[in-house]
Amino acid sequence: MNAPSKHKPTPKGLSFLLDFGPLLIFFLVNRLAKSETDPAQGPIYGTIAFMVAIMVAMVVSKWKSGKINIMMWVSAVLVVGLGGITVLLGDPVYIQIKPTVVYLLFAAILFGGLLRGKALLKYLLEYAFEGVDDAGWRKLSRNWALFFVGMAAINEVIRRPELFSFDSWLAIKVWGVTALSFLFTLSQIPMLMKHGLKLAEDDANAPKG
Repeated sequence: MNAPSKHKPTPKGLSFLLDFGPLLIFFLVNRLAKSETDPAQGPIYGTIAFMVAIMVAMVVSKWKSGKINIMMWVSAVLVVGLGGITVLLGDPVYIQIKPTVVYLLFAAILFGGLLRGKALLKYLLEYAFEGVDDAGWRKLSRNWALFFVGMAAINEVIRRPELFSFDSWLAIKVWGVTALSFLFTLSQIPMLMKHGLKLAEDDANAPKG
């Protein structure tokens, strides 16, 4: 008899809050602490708040679901590491580098899995995308890896001070990246449906036997 799992599913609303809450706190504190005489003040205070918020998010995730997912671990390590450098040196560029590192790391993990014949997204999203065959999972992992590479390139462009201010970079990071990720996820649905994805409507319309 299998032992009951200690992991509980995280409610969708709470999951969204844990994922995006620390970033929104960073955004708000940066705005509130903004100073005309010291341009680095807002980003520095925002970074400190970001570091505290992501640690709180990890504690809440462990408390509510019994686990901390790998994406949160990676983000927390980079936020604390690069955030600490940002605070010590007073230069917000280090916190701006963090998304590039995260995107390239995830791309490398997904490409590495594909080279070993494994579609790693299947292990993370199998229950969300029921019925998808192995070819579909390989395509999805490849597409997300390419998306992450593209997002890393975009971040490297928008973090350039000669092109965008810190506030502009942060606004794009908070709102633009979220919108792009959502749209990209939607764009993958037709491909997944060709590879067996079962939608709720399909289940509802299935003949009762």
